Amino acid sequence: MSQADKIFKKMCEDILSHGTDNKGEEIRPHWEDGTPAYTLACFGVVNRYDLGSEFPALTFRKVAFKTCIDELLWIWQKQSNNIHDLKGHIWDSWADESGSIGKAYGYQQAKKHFYTDVSPDGLTAAFGGCIAANGHVYAEKASRNGRDGFMMTQLDKAIYDLKITPFSRRIIVSMWNPEEQYEMHLAPCAYEMTFMVTRDEGDGALVLNGILNQRSNDLLAAGNWNVVQYSVLIYMLAHICGMKPGELVHMIGNAHIYDRHLDIVRELIERPQYPAPQFRIINDVKDFYDFTIEDLSLTDYQYGPQVKDIPVAI
Repeated sequence: MSQADKIFKKMCEDILSHGTDNKGEEIRPHWEDGTPAYTLACFGVVNRYDLGSEFPALTFRKVAFKTCIDELLWIWQKQSNNIHDLKGHIWDSWADESGSIGKAYGYQQAKKHFYTDVSPDGLTAAFGGCIAANGHVYAEKASRNGRDGFMMTQLDKAIYDLKITPFSRRIIVSMWNPEEQYEMHLAPCAYEMTFMVTRDEGDGALVLNGILNQRSNDLLAAGNWNVVQYSVLIYMLAHICGMKPGELVHMIGNAHIYDRHLDIVRELIERPQYPAPQFRIINDVKDFYDFTIEDLSLTDYQYGPQVKDIPVAI
Protein backbone atom coordinates (compact mmCIF):
# COMPACT_ATOMS: atom_id res chain seq x y z
CA MET A 1 0.00 0.00 0.00
CA SER A 2 1.36 3.43 -0.92
CA GLN A 3 1.28 6.42 1.42
CA ALA A 4 -1.16 8.06 -1.01
CA ASP A 5 -3.56 5.12 -0.61
CA LYS A 6 -3.33 5.21 3.19
CA ILE A 7 -3.93 8.96 3.33
CA PHE A 8 -6.79 8.87 0.83
CA LYS A 9 -8.53 5.96 2.57
CA LYS A 10 -8.30 7.58 6.00
CA MET A 11 -9.55 10.91 4.65
CA CYS A 12 -12.55 9.23 3.01
CA GLU A 13 -13.31 7.16 6.12
CA ASP A 14 -13.22 10.29 8.30
CA ILE A 15 -15.66 12.07 6.00
CA LEU A 16 -18.00 9.06 5.72
CA SER A 17 -18.05 8.66 9.51
CA HIS A 18 -17.89 12.24 10.76
CA GLY A 19 -18.51 14.54 7.79
CA THR A 20 -20.98 17.42 7.92
CA ASP A 21 -24.00 16.92 5.64
CA ASN A 22 -25.23 20.06 3.88
CA LYS A 23 -28.39 18.47 2.49
CA GLY A 24 -31.22 20.97 2.47
CA GLU A 25 -28.94 24.00 2.67
CA GLU A 26 -28.71 26.64 -0.04
CA ILE A 27 -25.69 25.64 -2.15
CA ARG A 28 -24.15 26.57 -5.52
CA PRO A 29 -23.13 23.19 -7.06
CA HIS A 30 -25.71 21.16 -8.96
CA TRP A 31 -25.91 18.08 -11.15
CA GLU A 32 -26.59 18.25 -14.88
CA ASP A 33 -30.28 17.52 -14.25
CA GLY A 34 -30.47 20.61 -12.04
CA THR A 35 -30.61 18.70 -8.74
CA PRO A 36 -28.55 20.27 -5.91
CA ALA A 37 -25.23 18.45 -5.42
CA TYR A 38 -25.02 17.96 -1.66
CA THR A 39 -21.90 16.77 0.15
CA LEU A 40 -20.46 15.20 3.26
CA ALA A 41 -17.45 17.34 4.21
CA CYS A 42 -14.67 17.79 6.74
CA PHE A 43 -13.02 21.13 7.44
CA GLY A 44 -9.30 21.86 7.65
CA VAL A 45 -7.78 18.60 6.41
CA VAL A 46 -3.96 18.50 6.34
CA ASN A 47 -2.02 15.71 4.62
CA ARG A 48 1.76 15.34 4.29
CA TYR A 49 3.57 13.50 1.50
CA ASP A 50 7.29 12.71 1.68
CA LEU A 51 8.36 12.98 -1.96
CA GLY A 52 11.84 11.76 -1.10
CA SER A 53 10.31 8.49 0.04
CA GLU A 54 7.83 7.68 -2.72
CA PHE A 55 5.66 9.28 -5.38
CA PRO A 56 2.10 9.75 -4.07
CA ALA A 57 -0.06 8.38 -6.89
CA LEU A 58 -3.20 6.48 -5.88
CA THR A 59 -3.25 2.77 -6.74
CA PHE A 60 -6.92 2.00 -5.93
CA ARG A 61 -7.47 3.20 -9.49
CA LYS A 62 -5.37 4.72 -12.23
CA VAL A 63 -4.47 8.38 -12.21
CA ALA A 64 -4.55 9.58 -15.83
CA PHE A 65 -1.00 10.91 -15.50
CA LYS A 66 -0.57 12.64 -18.86
CA THR A 67 -3.96 14.35 -18.70
CA CYS A 68 -3.22 15.37 -15.12
CA ILE A 69 0.15 16.90 -16.01
CA ASP A 70 -1.25 18.53 -19.16
CA GLU A 71 -3.58 20.52 -16.90
CA LEU A 72 -0.68 21.45 -14.60
CA LEU A 73 1.36 22.72 -17.56
CA TRP A 74 -1.70 24.52 -18.97
CA ILE A 75 -1.94 26.59 -15.79
CA TRP A 76 1.67 26.99 -14.67
CA GLN A 77 3.66 26.85 -17.91
CA LYS A 78 1.33 27.87 -20.76
CA GLN A 79 -0.40 30.26 -18.33
CA SER A 80 -3.58 29.84 -20.34
CA ASN A 81 -7.22 30.23 -19.38
CA ASN A 82 -8.55 28.78 -22.65
CA ILE A 83 -9.63 25.14 -22.94
CA HIS A 84 -8.45 25.04 -26.58
CA ASP A 85 -4.90 24.92 -25.15
CA LEU A 86 -5.85 21.89 -23.03
CA LYS A 87 -5.98 18.31 -24.33
CA GLY A 88 -8.51 17.06 -21.77
CA HIS A 89 -12.10 18.16 -21.25
CA ILE A 90 -12.00 18.81 -17.51
CA TRP A 91 -12.90 22.48 -17.86
CA ASP A 92 -15.48 22.29 -20.66
CA SER A 93 -18.41 22.94 -18.30
CA TRP A 94 -16.92 26.27 -17.18
CA ALA A 95 -15.79 27.61 -20.57
CA ASP A 96 -17.64 30.21 -22.62
CA GLU A 97 -18.19 30.09 -26.39
CA SER A 98 -14.61 31.25 -27.00
CA GLY A 99 -13.15 28.56 -24.74
CA SER A 100 -12.22 30.98 -21.93
CA ILE A 101 -12.75 30.17 -18.23
CA GLY A 102 -12.43 33.86 -17.41
CA LYS A 103 -9.72 35.50 -15.33
CA ALA A 104 -8.88 32.34 -13.40
CA TYR A 105 -5.87 30.02 -13.04
CA GLY A 106 -3.56 30.58 -16.04
CA TYR A 107 -4.75 34.16 -16.45
CA GLN A 108 -3.52 34.96 -12.94
CA GLN A 109 -0.26 33.12 -13.59
CA ALA A 110 0.41 35.25 -16.68
CA LYS A 111 -0.07 38.58 -14.87
CA LYS A 112 3.13 40.51 -14.13
CA HIS A 113 3.74 42.37 -10.88
CA PHE A 114 6.21 45.04 -9.83
CA TYR A 115 9.15 43.88 -7.68
CA THR A 116 11.94 46.03 -6.27
CA ASP A 117 13.97 43.20 -4.69
CA VAL A 118 15.27 41.94 -8.06
CA SER A 119 18.66 42.90 -9.47
CA PRO A 120 20.23 42.63 -12.94
CA ASP A 121 23.03 40.49 -11.47
CA GLY A 122 20.45 38.25 -9.83
CA LEU A 123 18.57 37.86 -13.12
CA THR A 124 21.78 36.92 -14.87
CA ALA A 125 22.54 34.34 -12.20
CA ALA A 126 19.00 32.96 -12.15
CA PHE A 127 18.11 33.03 -15.83
CA GLY A 128 21.20 34.04 -17.78
CA GLY A 129 19.63 37.43 -18.38
CA CYS A 130 16.09 38.70 -18.66
CA ILE A 131 15.02 36.53 -21.60
CA ALA A 132 15.15 32.74 -21.62
CA ALA A 133 16.41 30.77 -24.60
CA ASN A 134 12.89 29.91 -25.70
CA GLY A 135 11.85 33.55 -25.85
CA HIS A 136 10.03 33.69 -22.53
CA VAL A 137 10.51 37.10 -20.93
CA TYR A 138 11.31 36.60 -17.26
CA ALA A 139 11.59 40.23 -16.26
CA GLU A 140 11.16 43.71 -17.72
CA LYS A 141 12.52 46.93 -16.26
CA ALA A 142 9.90 49.25 -14.81
CA SER A 143 9.47 52.25 -12.51
CA ARG A 144 6.67 53.11 -10.12
CA ASN A 145 6.36 56.12 -7.84
CA GLY A 146 10.00 57.00 -8.41
CA ARG A 147 11.27 53.50 -7.61
CA ASP A 148 13.00 51.22 -10.10
CA GLY A 149 12.26 47.53 -10.33
CA PHE A 150 11.16 44.72 -12.60
CA MET A 151 7.84 43.36 -13.81
CA MET A 152 7.65 39.58 -13.34
CA THR A 153 5.05 36.85 -12.98
CA GLN A 154 4.67 35.36 -9.51
CA LEU A 155 6.14 32.07 -10.74
CA ASP A 156 9.20 33.69 -12.28
CA LYS A 157 9.75 35.67 -9.09
CA ALA A 158 9.48 32.41 -7.12
CA ILE A 159 12.07 30.75 -9.37
CA TYR A 160 14.30 33.80 -8.97
CA ASP A 161 14.00 33.64 -5.17
CA LEU A 162 14.59 29.88 -5.07
CA LYS A 163 17.84 30.40 -6.95
CA ILE A 164 19.04 33.68 -5.40
CA THR A 165 17.52 33.81 -1.89
CA PRO A 166 16.35 30.22 -1.29
CA PHE A 167 15.81 30.68 2.46
CA SER A 168 13.32 33.50 1.98
CA ARG A 169 10.00 33.05 3.80
CA ARG A 170 8.11 34.91 1.08
CA ILE A 171 8.23 32.46 -1.83
CA ILE A 172 4.52 32.25 -2.59
CA VAL A 173 2.47 31.92 -5.78
CA SER A 174 -1.22 32.73 -5.32
CA MET A 175 -4.07 32.66 -7.85
CA TRP A 176 -6.64 33.90 -5.32
CA ASN A 177 -7.38 37.41 -6.56
CA PRO A 178 -10.55 38.87 -4.96
CA GLU A 179 -10.37 41.90 -7.25
CA GLU A 180 -11.07 39.79 -10.33
CA GLN A 181 -13.09 36.87 -8.97
CA TYR A 182 -16.30 38.24 -10.44
CA GLU A 183 -14.69 37.65 -13.85
CA MET A 184 -13.68 34.05 -13.05
CA HIS A 185 -16.07 31.33 -14.21
CA LEU A 186 -14.96 29.30 -11.19
CA ALA A 187 -12.91 30.61 -8.28
CA PRO A 188 -9.69 28.59 -8.11
CA CYS A 189 -9.86 25.48 -5.92
CA ALA A 190 -6.12 24.79 -5.63
CA TYR A 191 -5.13 28.41 -5.38
CA GLU A 192 -1.73 28.86 -3.70
CA MET A 193 1.73 27.33 -3.26
CA THR A 194 4.09 28.33 -0.47
CA PHE A 195 7.67 27.11 -0.83
CA MET A 196 10.30 26.50 1.82
CA VAL A 197 13.88 25.35 1.30
CA THR A 198 15.69 23.23 3.88
CA ARG A 199 18.94 21.27 3.94
CA ASP A 200 19.28 17.51 3.85
CA GLU A 201 20.77 16.46 7.19
CA GLY A 202 22.79 13.77 5.46
CA ASP A 203 24.52 15.33 2.45
CA GLY A 204 23.71 19.01 3.02
CA ALA A 205 21.83 19.34 -0.29
CA LEU A 206 19.07 21.91 -0.63
CA VAL A 207 15.57 20.44 -0.38
CA LEU A 208 12.44 22.04 -1.84
CA ASN A 209 9.20 21.70 0.14
CA GLY A 210 5.80 23.11 -0.70
CA ILE A 211 2.39 23.75 0.84
CA LEU A 212 -0.60 23.48 -1.48
CA ASN A 213 -3.54 25.50 -0.20
CA GLN A 214 -6.87 24.34 -1.58
CA ARG A 215 -10.20 25.86 -0.61
CA SER A 216 -12.29 22.93 -1.85
CA ASN A 217 -11.53 19.36 -2.92
CA ASP A 218 -13.92 16.88 -4.54
CA LEU A 219 -12.24 13.68 -3.29
CA LEU A 220 -13.53 11.26 -5.91
CA ALA A 221 -12.90 13.50 -8.92
CA ALA A 222 -9.73 15.25 -7.79
CA GLY A 223 -8.64 13.97 -4.38
CA ASN A 224 -5.36 12.54 -5.64
CA TRP A 225 -5.28 14.45 -8.93
CA ASN A 226 -4.06 17.66 -7.31
CA VAL A 227 -1.56 15.78 -5.12
CA VAL A 228 0.05 14.25 -8.20
CA GLN A 229 0.11 17.60 -10.02
CA TYR A 230 1.73 19.59 -7.25
CA SER A 231 4.16 16.82 -6.40
CA VAL A 232 5.34 16.99 -10.01
CA LEU A 233 5.54 20.79 -9.78
CA ILE A 234 7.87 20.47 -6.77
CA TYR A 235 9.98 17.94 -8.69
CA MET A 236 10.18 20.28 -11.70
CA LEU A 237 11.15 23.36 -9.71
CA ALA A 238 13.62 21.39 -7.58
CA HIS A 239 15.22 20.03 -10.76
CA ILE A 240 15.83 23.41 -12.40
CA CYS A 241 17.02 24.92 -9.10
CA GLY A 242 19.49 22.14 -8.30
CA MET A 243 17.55 20.87 -5.29
CA LYS A 244 15.99 17.65 -4.06
CA PRO A 245 12.20 17.25 -3.81
CA GLY A 246 11.14 17.26 -0.17
CA GLU A 247 7.66 17.33 1.32
CA LEU A 248 4.29 18.31 -0.10
CA VAL A 249 1.84 19.49 2.55
CA HIS A 250 -1.73 19.56 1.25
CA MET A 251 -4.09 21.84 3.18
CA ILE A 252 -7.76 21.50 2.25
CA GLY A 253 -10.37 23.91 3.58
CA ASN A 254 -13.38 21.81 2.56
CA ALA A 255 -12.68 18.14 1.73
CA HIS A 256 -15.91 16.59 0.51
CA ILE A 257 -17.64 13.63 -1.06
CA TYR A 258 -20.71 14.37 -3.18
CA ASP A 259 -23.96 12.53 -2.44
CA ARG A 260 -23.88 10.71 -5.78
CA HIS A 261 -20.26 9.63 -5.11
CA LEU A 262 -20.75 8.03 -1.68
CA ASP A 263 -21.27 4.44 -2.82
CA ILE A 264 -18.50 4.73 -5.40
CA VAL A 265 -16.05 5.91 -2.73
CA ARG A 266 -17.10 3.16 -0.32
CA GLU A 267 -16.31 0.56 -2.99
CA LEU A 268 -13.11 2.27 -4.09
CA ILE A 269 -11.39 2.38 -0.70
CA GLU A 270 -11.98 -1.34 -0.12
CA ARG A 271 -10.06 -2.33 -3.24
CA PRO A 272 -6.59 -3.92 -3.14
CA GLN A 273 -3.68 -1.47 -3.06
CA TYR A 274 -0.26 -1.72 -4.64
CA PRO A 275 3.23 -0.27 -4.07
CA ALA A 276 3.80 3.33 -5.13
CA PRO A 277 5.02 3.92 -8.70
CA GLN A 278 8.38 5.44 -9.60
CA PHE A 279 8.59 9.02 -10.87
CA ARG A 280 11.61 10.67 -12.45
CA ILE A 281 12.59 13.48 -14.78
CA ILE A 282 14.29 11.75 -17.69
CA ASN A 283 15.89 14.72 -19.46
CA ASP A 284 18.20 17.38 -18.05
CA VAL A 285 15.82 20.30 -18.53
CA LYS A 286 17.29 23.65 -17.45
CA ASP A 287 14.34 25.98 -18.03
CA PHE A 288 10.89 25.52 -16.49
CA TYR A 289 9.24 26.56 -19.75
CA ASP A 290 11.08 23.85 -21.69
CA PHE A 291 9.46 20.96 -19.80
CA THR A 292 7.19 18.65 -21.79
CA ILE A 293 5.14 15.68 -20.66
CA GLU A 294 7.73 13.46 -22.35
CA ASP A 295 10.33 14.68 -19.82
CA LEU A 296 8.24 13.31 -16.93
CA SER A 297 8.17 9.56 -16.43
CA LEU A 298 5.87 7.45 -14.25
CA THR A 299 6.84 3.76 -14.24
CA ASP A 300 6.12 0.56 -12.33
CA TYR A 301 2.57 1.78 -11.85
CA GLN A 302 0.15 -0.91 -10.69
CA TYR A 303 -3.47 0.09 -10.14
CA GLY A 304 -7.02 -1.14 -9.87
CA PRO A 305 -9.77 -0.73 -12.49
CA GLN A 306 -10.77 2.76 -13.54
CA VAL A 307 -13.92 4.35 -12.15
CA LYS A 308 -15.97 5.28 -15.20
CA ASP A 309 -18.74 7.80 -15.79
CA ILE A 310 -18.26 9.73 -12.55
CA PRO A 311 -21.06 12.32 -12.29
CA VAL A 312 -19.56 15.81 -12.15
CA ALA A 313 -21.14 18.61 -10.13
CA ILE A 314 -20.97 22.07 -11.73
